[in-house]
Amino acid sequence: MKPDKILIVDKMHSSIVSLLEQQGFVVHYEPQITRNEIIERLGDYYGLIIRSKTSVDADLLQNANQLRFVARAGAGIDQLDIKALESRNIKILNAPEGNRDALGEHALGMLLSVANKMRHADAMIRQQLWDREAHRGFEIKGKTVALIGYGQMGSAFAEKISGLSCEVIAYDKDKTDFTSKLVKEVSMEEIFKQAEILSFHVPLTEDTRNLADEDFFSKFQNNIVLLNTSRGEVVNLHDLLKMMDLGKVTMAGLDVLENEKIDRLTNEQKANFERLIKSDNVLLTPHVGGWTYESYERINEVLADKILKLKG
Repeated sequence: MKPDKILIVDKMHSSIVSLLEQQGFVVHYEPQITRNEIIERLGDYYGLIIRSKTSVDADLLQNANQLRFVARAGAGIDQLDIKALESRNIKILNAPEGNRDALGEHALGMLLSVANKMRHADAMIRQQLWDREAHRGFEIKGKTVALIGYGQMGSAFAEKISGLSCEVIAYDKDKTDFTSKLVKEVSMEEIFKQAEILSFHVPLTEDTRNLADEDFFSKFQNNIVLLNTSRGEVVNLHDLLKMMDLGKVTMAGLDVLENEKIDRLTNEQKANFERLIKSDNVLLTPHVGGWTYESYERINEVLADKILKLKG
């Protein structure tokens, strides 16, 4: 019997090939492959591994008669057509365990940076302006940090922030009974009532797209600091900027944007982006929350283990 073949269509850490070959698979690592080539050849493969370049929909799967799984090298699966995959009994694998610590550390770093105005302070000093009072920060100790979403990423952030003597509360619509020494499970009503720092850790779905709009922000009793390391489309940037003008959102750390192809923004997106980059109260990073040297390799290990278990 011929060994099963796996096609990898995005750039990954080189260890993925040897990890899968050790399991007896034939691995074709082709990060330069085109979409049309994937469609033409996919009928020969047992597994497909993607990162962010490739959207998997019914059109891509039209010849995938032998495909057993599609694996996403990362946490998010929003570029996968779940219905199309389920209709063909194709399993979905992802690896949030691989970059949860990287994401947790990044979110903590963003919070510490905005709390202490580090980005703006650094820029001023480089202009030979030494202004201590303008860069007085606030302490996280004693604050209520609210998480929306308490999966791998939310729980990782709770672990990282647990040593700062703050209260951590969380709401997850798909999970209950997760109160622990790290976090207290609460309702969204309690999030709106108590939150002083808000951090998103949710996947992008129809329920979460534009979740954080003007109506959402207006429900918070306190003015809040916002962190988003999940998906850009979760936060409506136009409404976020309006809430920042009103002081309801005082600072924001954004690792993700609605449109991350910043050379191909619509006129409205350009206007929002220009306002973001001019704000001293906004910290931006290029969707690197889970993107460390360690997570790049660890994701491979997680996926290889899940693929082996699927193979049985």
